[in-house]
Amino acid sequence: MSAPFRSYVLVSREQIARNYRNVRSVVGPGVEVAGVVKADAYGHGALEVSRVLAAEGATCLAVSSVEEGVNLRRGGIHQIRILVMGGFLPYEGEALVEYDLTPAVHSLEQLSRLDRLARSSAKPIGYHLKIDSGMGRLGTRASAAEILAALAEARYAHLEGLMTHFASAADYTSSQTADQLAYFHAVCARLREAGVNAARLHTSSTNAIGYGRSEGWHTMVRAGHALYGYVSPARGEAPRQLLDVKPALTWKAKLLAVKDIPAGALVGYGGTYRAPQAMRIGILGVGYADGVFHRLSNRGKVIAAGKLTPIVGTISMDLTTIDLSHTTALAAGDDVTLLGAEGEARLDAQQIARVAGTISYNILCSISARVRRVYV
Repeated sequence: MSAPFRSYVLVSREQIARNYRNVRSVVGPGVEVAGVVKADAYGHGALEVSRVLAAEGATCLAVSSVEEGVNLRRGGIHQIRILVMGGFLPYEGEALVEYDLTPAVHSLEQLSRLDRLARSSAKPIGYHLKIDSGMGRLGTRASAAEILAALAEARYAHLEGLMTHFASAADYTSSQTADQLAYFHAVCARLREAGVNAARLHTSSTNAIGYGRSEGWHTMVRAGHALYGYVSPARGEAPRQLLDVKPALTWKAKLLAVKDIPAGALVGYGGTYRAPQAMRIGILGVGYADGVFHRLSNRGKVIAAGKLTPIVGTISMDLTTIDLSHTTALAAGDDVTLLGAEGEARLDAQQIARVAGTISYNILCSISARVRRVYV
């Protein structure tokens, strides 16, 4: 289908639902699947994706910030837990309570702050305590004894979960994931010995699910990239990938002009492309302000009239020039595919990322807000 916008993405609700079902079937009925919808659902639209997941029976969504959680609540996402994985800042406490959000607490100082908030608001606040098991980002590095002492002091906030995050789950040349899991299990064991039993334990996101690191699935997994159709390529001798997911997003842009240029003509800022012969070019109404990586200048490709064709010249803020010498079928107003499939030609976020020197997450999350989202 075509939509009346210069640049737009088509997001398949059904494909997101199928991807979610596939994650659930892989981990089994005993493992809860939290749908990760942070960063506007990796560019797919957090509110609409959350509605799809809620309709599929999801019981937990995960966001990065309190603001993201508030936006979902205001958009009508109720009766479902929202885990704020980036924790909260002091000024966000009132919103945390008002909108019934569940924070990931990543320091004992933050736990103390949350307990005071729960006491002053006269509302029980559940939280997940994040352990830094070796990634070196958010999470407490406190000993089990220190954690137990802090938990004993926290009489109003309620521990619902224990969590950590793997740094290298798709890397089978490294022992980091096993080391992190061993550290996390040791902390959990000490807490259990002292009578602390969290209802939810979770360490695994898409890569640990996709490559079957089931010892890290525990009672909950966090599915993000998989919902949108991707599992990161593995390094080393990895087991067979378990997830069968497919991209849910297609990105298109309109041709603003089609023109013929002579041999030797320069194209774009800096004249970085010189036509090797007479050729037809098309100018797309999309540029780096929309999320087309500048590094794709003279390197990337798009799909036009069912064939892969090069980007020529320097990508500018609002425009991208492509080679249309292979076809006379396209004119101003016609669509070209930046990410997706036409006939046998395909471009997914991982392919684009390899050329741009980045990762597929970055490609998806960089599609800007001025690119219209159309749900099908």
